[in-house]
Amino acid sequence: MTDHITVSDGGNGVRLLTIARPQKKNALTGAMYDALRVALEQADASGAIRAVVFAGQPGMFSAGNDLSDFLAQPGRGFSDTPALRFIRQLARTETPMVAAVEGIAVGIGATLTLHCDLVYASPSARLRMPFVELGLVPEAASSYLLPLRVGRLKATELLLLSEILDADGAHALGLVNAVIPADMLLEHALSQAARLAALPQGALAASRRLIRGDRERVEAALDAEAEAFDAQLRSPESQERLNAFLSRPRPA
Repeated sequence: MTDHITVSDGGNGVRLLTIARPQKKNALTGAMYDALRVALEQADASGAIRAVVFAGQPGMFSAGNDLSDFLAQPGRGFSDTPALRFIRQLARTETPMVAAVEGIAVGIGATLTLHCDLVYASPSARLRMPFVELGLVPEAASSYLLPLRVGRLKATELLLLSEILDADGAHALGLVNAVIPADMLLEHALSQAARLAALPQGALAASRRLIRGDRERVEAALDAEAEAFDAQLRSPESQERLNAFLSRPRPA
């Protein structure tokens, strides 16, 4: 569906999903969201794929949503987008997910890690969630999941003030399992995914459901966020902020 998402299946039951659109800092288009969603759906339907790893190349994870692609679809609210369909699949995926985060992880690039079972980062990782700054609201159930992870006050700082979180800070908050040298990051993430894939699958699935808790609450947060996102997307303040962002001069 898109050359910017590479799906590689290893013989050890691990599927590697690589985001590769370096000219746009791995910003995600509708086609890329669809490719990622389908890859997760296929993993769940396959008895052979028992873990999934998200990674970005080269040296970056994702700059988040490609706003120009997103806004080029007139009349389509957030509730009818490939982005939200992918986010819903993240919450529903039964296959264990691992993230290997290098460089920038902005917007959905940061919030998708909240749905992963294991997260590893290189020292260059920088997580940022600038939704309010753009006149929007949090997505991917981050308004629910992030306070659970880091507490309401720190989540408020990250979600409302768009504070940048470096790899060590993310590790200290429990958003990252470990900080791994860049040249070892992907190998480490794949190795940990292989360990998950080799576990007794019934026990793994049951334990994962217990650890992750009530999925209905996550989906309720997704629904509430999508409704608020739709309303904000049509607001004058959001349109002003988004247009200003898109009209900024880009580095040569």
